[in-house]
Amino acid sequence: MKIVVSYINSKYNKYETIRRINNCRNADGIHIDLMDGYYVFNSNFTIMDLLEDFIGINKPIDVHMMIEKPSNYLPFIFNLNPVGIYIHPFTESDPISILNLINNRGIDAGIVINPDEDISSFVQFFPVVKRVLLMSVRPGAGGQEFLMSTINKLVELKKYQSIYNFLIYVDGGIDDTTIKYIQGADGAVSGSFVCLSDDYERQIDKLKAK
Repeated sequence: MKIVVSYINSKYNKYETIRRINNCRNADGIHIDLMDGYYVFNSNFTIMDLLEDFIGINKPIDVHMMIEKPSNYLPFIFNLNPVGIYIHPFTESDPISILNLINNRGIDAGIVINPDEDISSFVQFFPVVKRVLLMSVRPGAGGQEFLMSTINKLVELKKYQSIYNFLIYVDGGIDDTTIKYIQGADGAVSGSFVCLSDDYERQIDKLKAK
């Protein structure tokens, strides 16, 4: 299972956190949560901040766009050269077109499924997407506890994966205890468990050992 690290909730400032993740031999990538204060109640970085923050980064980057109308931001996000971009599809009037636009740039188009959303309501997107991000917490804040309802949702999502062949990542409350509940996923996003520690590599090793 791949471990991608989210740097939002850390004991270090963002620059030091990004540097530490980038230098981790066992981190499979860096996960960016972009929040506009409308789709979720928090807001964080401007687009220009992100472009400056990730100069010289060599780890793969994926972006979770927790924003209304993500298509407005895509031209800027493309400059980060991410390997994947996740959108909440119902924030767009024509999400299929947006997902195809992302794929056509050679970037994995992904959708996000929140804890209060039914897997079945996203079936129309599965033929288009390369990734699905299954939220195991409510989006918008770090440090939340893993929701046990995720286990059954992952089982259901795996049935669709067998047909459409997308990757599944799980995001939220992932630590060395909860990761055992998501062994069917291709990857996990971990934030606080890694970034609130002094030894990022040791924490990632704990996740991979499970």
